[in-house]
Amino acid sequence: MFYNKTDMAYKIAFFGAKSYDIESFDNVNENFHFNIRYYKGHLNCNNVILSQNADAVCIFVNDTADSTVINALAENGVRLIALRNAGFNNVDLEAAQGKIKVVRVPAYSPYAVAEYTLSLMLSLNRKIHRAYSRTRDGNFSLNGLMGYDMHGKTIGIIGTGKIAKILIHILNGFGVRILANDLYPDMEFAEEEAITYTTLEEIYHESDIISLHCPLTEKTRYMINEESIGQMKDGVTIINTGRGQLIRTNALIEGLKEKKIAAAGLDVYEEEGDYFYEDISDEIINDDVLARLLSFPNVIVTSHQAFFTKEAMHNIAETTLQNIKDFMEGKPLVNEVLLKQ
Repeated sequence: MFYNKTDMAYKIAFFGAKSYDIESFDNVNENFHFNIRYYKGHLNCNNVILSQNADAVCIFVNDTADSTVINALAENGVRLIALRNAGFNNVDLEAAQGKIKVVRVPAYSPYAVAEYTLSLMLSLNRKIHRAYSRTRDGNFSLNGLMGYDMHGKTIGIIGTGKIAKILIHILNGFGVRILANDLYPDMEFAEEEAITYTTLEEIYHESDIISLHCPLTEKTRYMINEESIGQMKDGVTIINTGRGQLIRTNALIEGLKEKKIAAAGLDVYEEEGDYFYEDISDEIINDDVLARLLSFPNVIVTSHQAFFTKEAMHNIAETTLQNIKDFMEGKPLVNEVLLKQ
């Protein structure tokens, strides 16, 4: 579907547009005056023709910018890919090099994701999702709803970027012990927050809750697998508000079945592209792995919504359009994604 909001010369083809995207970007665009053409479909090789006569394309996590799409974009005259999110694993940077610049939104609201991560921890521990369903059906029994005090427990945080640091600061108010792992430990932060940087093995062995906040790279892809789960404490809770492919889902399911894993809170899924952000409530889920995951009462799966606050949406729109404006005016691209990243 196509929406044309302004007649200014600089044209942006906006893919994967939802109503909330349009509202947010239109509000912020009042200060930029771009010609934004909104399309509901995700960018792929079949609809890349819609980018003709556009100066830039704006895409999200489920859009495809592989070598085929990038070559077609370049032939259509597109000079910039503006990601309206932080991750860029759906863009072939090697194919883009020398043809199209790529920019992103490195941070939009770390508070939103950190707070959401905590809500998953608390909901799973105290079985709030199950209690809500029960009482709606008139069942006020407490059987099976027992949780535990967070106070005194050990929480492992893998990756200590902005989101994780805010989460750690919040968690310290619960009186927990925090173990952390990062390729580049921030020892000053560790001293301020009284946390301990340690190995992944110790985090797996000691933690009651493990929360993932590292980027998706070849080294971190499927870091939660059969081997790492085997090293974890019995009854561990795993939280993932990072990237779906940090976890090998089949291994997670086996851990849940064997009761090695007590609970899992997942805002992301390794094969989420065909499902997340879409309403398929009238359809059968063809992904057997996802369907199995959704069958567990001790698993919460949400649709990559940890970022989804008013403040974050405003920041995403503002940073995205500023990135485009900087490119248009030949200014340094502070949020450019380079191949070496």
